[in-house]
Amino acid sequence: MGDNQEPGAGESDNLQLVHLLRAVSVEFGLRQAEFAARNGMHATDVRALICLLDAARADEPATAGLLGARLGLNSAGTTSVIDRLERLGHVARIRDERDRRRILLRVEPAAIRLGRDFFGPLIDGVLQVLDSFDPAERDTVRRFLTATHAVFTAEPHA
Repeated sequence: MGDNQEPGAGESDNLQLVHLLRAVSVEFGLRQAEFAARNGMHATDVRALICLLDAARADEPATAGLLGARLGLNSAGTTSVIDRLERLGHVARIRDERDRRRILLRVEPAAIRLGRDFFGPLIDGVLQVLDSFDPAERDTVRRFLTATHAVFTAEPHA
C-alpha cells in the first residue's frame, strides 16, 4: 500500500492525487474481475483481451510473443491463455497475410460486444466527465496519465 497515513490526514495534494489514482485502479481491477467471473474467464484472460485490443488500436501485429511480453508470461502460460480465449470464442488465430508463417491473434466481434455491454456504461460515464473539461484540462490529464504510465512501465516487474 506504500504508506502508513490515513487518507486525507495531512497528505500533500500530490499524494492525494496518487491515492485517487490508486483508488481508480483498484476499482477498475474489481470491475475486470467481475467481468471475468461473469464470463467464465480468468483475470489474466481479461488483461489479455485488453492487450490485444490495445495492439489492434495501435495497428501492431498481435502475436503470442507480444501478448506474453505484455502480460509477463512465459510461452506455456501465454499458450494457455490463448487456448482458453479461443475455446470461449473470444480470440481467433489467423495467418498473417504479409508473412504466412506468422500467426496473429484477433479479438472476435462477439467478445468486443460482450466487453462493450459490460464496460460501455462506465466508459460513457468517463467520457461525460471528460466532456466537462476544456481542451487544456484534457491535455493536462493526458500529460499526467502518459507520464504516470511511463513511470510504471519503466519499472522492472517483480
